Amino acid sequence: MSSNLTSFLPIILMFVVLYFLMIRPQMKRQKEQKSMMDALAKGDEVVTSGGILGKVTKVTDAYLTLEIADGTEVLVQKGAVSTLLPKGTIKSL
Repeated sequence: MSSNLTSFLPIILMFVVLYFLMIRPQMKRQKEQKSMMDALAKGDEVVTSGGILGKVTKVTDAYLTLEIADGTEVLVQKGAVSTLLPKGTIKSL
């Protein structure tokens, strides 16, 4: 009986290591990303996954309107936002 347990021990150990090194940090990142998307508001400065920098001018349930230049606005999905920038970042560029 103990030989059966010792033969499964490396497999169990691999799953534990996999959980702590890959699955748990990924779940934490997803939770942080979701909370950031839920907190987006008018006036926030963001970077999309396509690399577009813009200021949020309108927020709906699934979409954002970004002002990427004076008088130029684009509509993007909330899921496309990758980073929330500190206020004033775009003007300093």
